[in-house]
Amino acid sequence: MKQILYIHGGESFLDREEMMRCIEKWEIDNPFEKQAQRKWRESVREELQETHVLADPRMPNSMNAHYEEWAMWFEKYVPFLQDGVILIGHSLGANFLAKYLSENTLPVGIEQLHLVAGCFGEGDFTLFESLKNIEKQVQHIFIYHSRDDDIVSFADAEKFKQALPSAELIEFKNRGHFFAQEEFPELVEKIRG
Repeated sequence: MKQILYIHGGESFLDREEMMRCIEKWEIDNPFEKQAQRKWRESVREELQETHVLADPRMPNSMNAHYEEWAMWFEKYVPFLQDGVILIGHSLGANFLAKYLSENTLPVGIEQLHLVAGCFGEGDFTLFESLKNIEKQVQHIFIYHSRDDDIVSFADAEKFKQALPSAELIEFKNRGHFFAQEEFPELVEKIRG
C-alpha cells in the first residue's frame, strides 16, 4: 500500500495582538443549525483505499499555529514514512510542507506533493529559503487553487508556481478555499497517475 500523509490547515499569527484582532473580527455560523459536512480528504481516503493508506495527524494548536511546533510534531511521523510517500497539504498545511521541505530533506523519496489552496507565507510559516530543495526531493508537484478563494489569494498560487517551475498549477474558478466540496476527483486522478 502506498502512503499518503495529509496535513490540514490552521491559523498563524505574528503576535498575540494580531491574533486577538482576528478573533474579534471572525464571524461564525450558528453551530446548532449547521449540519456536519463530509470533507474531501475522507472521499480521497475511500476512493484510494484499495491501493493507498491515508494518515491525517492533528497538528498542534491549529488556531494559533507555530512552525516550530508543527515541525516537531511532523518529525514524529517521519520514521514511519516509506519511499514513494505522497504528501498533501491544505491551506496552512501546504505552507507548512513547502517550508519544511525547503529547509529539510526527508530520508525517503517523495513521489508527489499536492499543495491545495496554500498560502505562500503566514505568521512564522513565512518562506525565507529558496524552494529548490523541494524540487530536488519530490518527483511530481501539483498546486491547486481557486480564483474565488476568499481566504488565500490566487496570487499565492502564482508565487508557488514561480518558485516551483516544475510544478503543475491546476486552476479552478469556483472552489473557494476547498472547504465546501465533499469530493476532489482532480486530486484523486493525479494521485492515481
